[in-house]
Amino acid sequence: MKNSLKMLALGTATAMAFASAPALAQDSFVGLSWGETSNNMDRSNSLKRNPLARSLDSSINNDSTWGLRGGVQDASGRMYLSYDYVSDSAKGYKLRQQNLLGSYDLFLPIADHTRLFGGVSGGLVKLTQDSPGFHRDSDVGLAGGLQAGILHQLAPELAIEGGYRYLRTTADVSLNARSGAVGGSADLKSSEQFYLGLNYHF
Repeated sequence: MKNSLKMLALGTATAMAFASAPALAQDSFVGLSWGETSNNMDRSNSLKRNPLARSLDSSINNDSTWGLRGGVQDASGRMYLSYDYVSDSAKGYKLRQQNLLGSYDLFLPIADHTRLFGGVSGGLVKLTQDSPGFHRDSDVGLAGGLQAGILHQLAPELAIEGGYRYLRTTADVSLNARSGAVGGSADLKSSEQFYLGLNYHF
């Protein structure tokens, strides 16, 4: 899995490099996004045997996610960097996730000011465990995946979009209670996000 994520991240960087020459001659944009993230956590055997750790599976589930992005685009596609942040807790377990991704999308026009988009993303994901009564732990792993959605140009300088992104990741954290009652690790296997975005072009 780590090798496949490395290849996807490298492929994304290569695609952005090849696209940079024509794209940089076109308009630039910055934007904000809001959405909901749900994660697929894989608990270690020791945590699976502990009923207190079951709520880890829902510690980030349909939780509000805020993001920033910036990039360049032309008529055929766009490339951009994005940062997303989500944090929540469930029954005493608190997890925080941060994504830093490079993405490349291709456009498919469906109306004068409306386009479908689809593309690939690759980058880093940071997972932090900061639960009360536990030793704090964090890990930075690789992330790679796909996204798709719809983009509508409200005005020459303003656009809105809605999309879905799926990522496979390699980040994991330890969960060791200070009392020794709970011990083990949790892997962030995958992450999915539905989002709305507002972009300003200049």
